[in-house]
Amino acid sequence: MAYSDTLDRWSPYALAVLRIVTALIFMLHGTQKLLGFPAPPQSGMPPVLSLFGIGAVLELVGGLLILIGLFTRPVALILAGEMAVAYWMFHAPQSVYPVLNGGDAAILYCFVFLLFVFTGPGAWSVDGARARTGPRHSWER
Repeated sequence: MAYSDTLDRWSPYALAVLRIVTALIFMLHGTQKLLGFPAPPQSGMPPVLSLFGIGAVLELVGGLLILIGLFTRPVALILAGEMAVAYWMFHAPQSVYPVLNGGDAAILYCFVFLLFVFTGPGAWSVDGARARTGPRHSWER
């Protein structure tokens, strides 16, 4: 067995670990803005129907869905879009350099979520469990 075959065997699990860790950290951005946990944002708690509030809902709910691997591809596409908008709307106007404008996390989240759009959730996901069980009713085929 070749070395690359051994590593390839573990790639669904490595992808799942990336998905889970990304989701947990991403959800903290939502809990901070919505619940003030682990600490309230410096700018104060945003109204839920504001741009920051809607972003917080996407971060918390979308992060939870990514965490459990449910509707991973469409949710990841929405979150990648959210992060692209966040970068270009809030970070890029400050400077063209991500290290100076504080947008490096937004860029990384955007591309990690884009990766999930194309790869799916990896192992340990509700999407994977649903695919294994198949349709339960005739109209789901």
